[in-house]
Formats: sequence, C-alpha cells, structure tokens
Amino acid sequence: MRDILLIGLYSLAAGGVVGLFGAIALRMLRGRSVAVHVCVLLAITVAAVVAGVVTVARAMFLSRHDMQVVLLTVAASALVSLAVGVIFGRRLAAAAMWAAQAREQERRMEAGRRDLVAWVSHDLRTPLAGLRAMTEALQDGVVADRATVAVYHERIRAETDRMSGLVDDLFELSRIHAGALRLAPADLPLADVVSDAVAAVAPLAGRRGIRVVAGQREWPVVTAGPAELNRILDNLLTNSVRYTPAQGTIRIDAGRDGRTVWFSVSDSCGGIPDEDLARVFDVAFRGTRARTPGAAGGGGLGLAIVRGLVEAHGGQVHARNVVGGCRFEVRLPART
Repeated sequence: MRDILLIGLYSLAAGGVVGLFGAIALRMLRGRSVAVHVCVLLAITVAAVVAGVVTVARAMFLSRHDMQVVLLTVAASALVSLAVGVIFGRRLAAAAMWAAQAREQERRMEAGRRDLVAWVSHDLRTPLAGLRAMTEALQDGVVADRATVAVYHERIRAETDRMSGLVDDLFELSRIHAGALRLAPADLPLADVVSDAVAAVAPLAGRRGIRVVAGQREWPVVTAGPAELNRILDNLLTNSVRYTPAQGTIRIDAGRDGRTVWFSVSDSCGGIPDEDLARVFDVAFRGTRARTPGAAGGGGLGLAIVRGLVEAHGGQVHARNVVGGCRFEVRLPART
C-alpha cells in the first residue's frame, strides 16, 4: 500500500510540474485559435503522462531496456493522441468559425429587419398622412375648383401606386426569404425581355432626359422564369434611372461565356462608395444621396429582390464601379 501511495505522489508531482508550465503556455497563447489550444492541451496531457511514467520508472529502478520499452510505448500512444487532437482541433476550429459567421449573419439579418421595418414605416406613414390631408380637403370642400381637384386626384393616384408597389416588393421579398418562390423556367429571347423593360422604364427616364441604350445587336437566349426575369431587369433599370442625374445615359449589354449567360446595366450615377459596394443588395440599403443630389429614394428593396431572384435561378449578381458610374451584372446558368 505504501508503494502505491509513493507511486501516486511521484506521478502527481511530475504531472503537476508539467501542468504548471502548460497553464503558463496556454495563458501566453490565449489569443490563438481553438485548434492551437486543443493541440497544446493534448501535448500537455501527453507530457504529463510521460513525466509521470519516467519518474515512477526511475523510482522503481527499471532496467535500461525496460525503460526504453515503456518510453517507446508511451511515445507511440502520444503520436496517435496528437494526430487525433490535430484533426479534432481543426474540425472544432472550423465549427467555431462557422458558428461565428452564422451569428454575424444573424446579427446582420436582424439589423436589416429592423432597418426594413423603420424604412417601410416611414415610407407608408408619409404618403398616408398626405392622402388623409388631401382626402379631408376634398371632403370638406376646402378645394373646390376643378383644376386643383384634378391635381389632388392625380397625387392620390400616384401615392396609391407607390404604396401598392411597396407592398408588392414586400410580398415578393417575403416569398423569396420563405422559399415559397416557384420558378417555371423557359427559353426566353433576351432581346424581347430587354425591349419590354426599356419600354416600361421609358416614361420615368424621359421625364429626366435620361437615355436608355441597348448596346447589343445579337442577344443570347436565357433560361429563366419570365415574370422573374422581367422583375430583375425592371428593378435594375429603375434603380439606375433613380440614381442617374438628368441627361445621363444607361446602357444594357449582354453576352454568353461558355455555360453562363450574362447581361449588365451600366449607368452614369457617378459611382458607389467602395464601402457600400458590398451592401447595395442588402435589404433596406439605400446608399448615400451625396453622389446623386435630388435622387428620389426608393423602398430599399429593389436590389435585394434582384439578388434573391437571381440566386433562385442559381446565378450571381455583382456591382462594381466603372468610369463615371457603376455597372450591375447578372450571370445565369445557360442551358447546355
């Protein structure tokens, strides 16, 4: 019994010394990754076992041959333990990184939802207040002459259309985020889709003297949902018209690279600040007005809907600055 107690004390003493140095090492490495901490922890454990075995073996006066056998056995076990620890540490580090990214994305989404609620509340409250004031003026007879009444009716119609568009955008975005979007892909001549989108945006562009130019003679055929592709182009063109100064130019180009069909909308908005380029497709992001004084703000949903619809087709959309403006490029998989 006394020998067993001595062996235990020797092992504890040797392991305690190694553990003390290990604790100091872990404290010095506290800024490193999880994988490094796991590997160091396993190394400390193996070193404590080796120290305890060597101390006990010397106290038991083992022969040189027996000592080598013990050390080789411990070394083999240590190598296996360290190899498993490295693999586990890397997986744990990857899981920790993924969890951190997921938390960051969740925080960004939550912030986006708060911004969305704030923007939508503002965009609905303001026209509703105007509609109520104009309606009360008409009901109370404050406005009686035919010309002013016609102006009021026109403003009521315009504000109603704007709120209807905002509600449609919210509904479309909710379908995308809920995974309820059902695509019915078809082979569509891009020339026809571009022509329809240009005709739809022409009145808005014409009021500001903005030219919308289709720069292609031969247009590729794209496989996509007809309504969704029209929505993508409409939103991109409307966004460009909104931020392009009067007498500016918007250009549409397209092509095919191998298994990818692409089309782009380039404008003369003056460019997007570099820090905003990565956020232009975020929900409720409207950018800065400094680059386009007097631009009419939208609901901050158009480009978010574009990204959602493009990704639903398995494609990608990017924004970058070009000389005098910016370029939005959509790439969709081509049918082979």
